[in-house]
Amino acid sequence: MHYFALDEQIASQPAAVQAVLQRLASQSKLLDPDRPLILVGIGTSYHACRVAAYWVDALSQGKQYARVYSAHEFALSIPVSAEDQVVVVSHRGTKTYPLKALERARQAGAYTIIVTSEETPPPPSVDLILPTCPGERSSTHTVSYLSALAVLATLVTHYTNATKTSWYSALQRIPEAIEQTLQFPAPVTVAEQLAHCYPILVAGYGIDAITAEEAALKLKEGTYIWAEGFELENVLHGPPAAFHEKLGALCITSALDDGGRMQELYHEVKELGGTAFTCGTQEADLLFAPVEQLLRPFVAVVPLQRLVAEIARIRQSNPDTIHIDMEPWKTAMGRVTL
Repeated sequence: MHYFALDEQIASQPAAVQAVLQRLASQSKLLDPDRPLILVGIGTSYHACRVAAYWVDALSQGKQYARVYSAHEFALSIPVSAEDQVVVVSHRGTKTYPLKALERARQAGAYTIIVTSEETPPPPSVDLILPTCPGERSSTHTVSYLSALAVLATLVTHYTNATKTSWYSALQRIPEAIEQTLQFPAPVTVAEQLAHCYPILVAGYGIDAITAEEAALKLKEGTYIWAEGFELENVLHGPPAAFHEKLGALCITSALDDGGRMQELYHEVKELGGTAFTCGTQEADLLFAPVEQLLRPFVAVVPLQRLVAEIARIRQSNPDTIHIDMEPWKTAMGRVTL
């Protein structure tokens, strides 16, 4: 069986998240709770920012919020002032628009933080660098996502004054929950059926909707199958008109009451001839360890990451290079400076 660097990166996630939490455990004055917070990223980093913003709103019970922007949009057009605190998340810290976003924030006099790889050269004049993990060898990023979430969770904890809550205690147990999730059997059977589906739909409710979008991105990168992540209710309004017998669907079942909508989606896909599987903590096709509701992004994505690796083995795609090792992708994608 062929193994990828992706497999090793997925397996390294419990230790990487543990290392981040230990490294930041003694730090408290990372953000000023009285100043506006802006979170900036692209792709997987953008998803991490959206999770962090969700945490801010939930932990503060709506009294605080964080603005979230694509690095491209922020660098070119979003207003920023000296009152703002700008956190830029970037896996390697070398992409064009995350660096331009950081530069624009600095020019405005904002307080700047970059959340990035341990190997990233320090950007000029940034106020604080918060490392995540060593640079990933696979271009289908996994461990840098979860370790970025660990950094952002620590930032959010102090920003919302949540250090003495059950959230913070549960956060410290997250590495163990990720390890437990990795002990479930590899999703080979699910991969064998989804490998021939096109496209693949991933649906989630609440905070799981962000995980659905992250999983869809990993599927595109690692398997070369087009995938889309949806918030649960939105996938029921219109998209079923395009459902067909080659559609694959992954339904992230919530611990919250979703009004029975995920079950309705699951049966609708099947009724229209598609292939559907569940991802959850109980009686699901893809299992992950149960955790505090807000911390599900750390574990719900893990079986979906592993699914990408299994589908890649079947389809003989390469998640470590995300298609840039073959023509015409090598030339076409190489023309764009990221």
